[in-house]
Amino acid sequence: MTTHPTPFLVGNEVYLRPLIEADADGPYATWFNDEEVCQGNSHHVFPYTPEAARDYIRFAAETRSDLVLAIVTREDHRHIGNIALQKIHPVYHSAEFSIVIGDKSAWGTGYGAEAGRLICDHGFRAMNLHRIHCGTFSNNIAMQRLAAHLGMKQEGVRRQAAFKSGQYLDIIEYGVLKEEYEERKNAPQPPTP
Repeated sequence: MTTHPTPFLVGNEVYLRPLIEADADGPYATWFNDEEVCQGNSHHVFPYTPEAARDYIRFAAETRSDLVLAIVTREDHRHIGNIALQKIHPVYHSAEFSIVIGDKSAWGTGYGAEAGRLICDHGFRAMNLHRIHCGTFSNNIAMQRLAAHLGMKQEGVRRQAAFKSGQYLDIIEYGVLKEEYEERKNAPQPPTP
């Protein structure tokens, strides 16, 4: 009988749970060595090893400045990605949102949108955050859609602030305030991106 780590936040299709050291021996450590998975993030500059994954998992278990969780499918308990509220600021009541769906078979399924809603709900309701923000490359259309789906508004552009795949890219900044998020959550929702 296989036991699965206890879910922390539960949705209809996915649940979020703490990362565990055994995750480093699964597909997780390979995601950041996959150029396609990393095309929209700052990874894939140096090789990522299971040891590096274990170090990060230990960090995530101990820190209170970042909430890092595994995204797991409810149907088959498959670890498909990670999601986080990072740089949690105790005075400003703000945090940076980040997500990676490393399992390419989970792309375009709506799992990321549901995971995003779960962690943003938790951030605003349980952690008393006032603002959640993120930045993404100008060519990362999927992340731009997810930010909009979560009610984030474009706040600015950092011109040519990143270097990826041989070119400089703008970083588009997004943010949502608690009252905006709650208002959007209570309004009729468009289809999941």
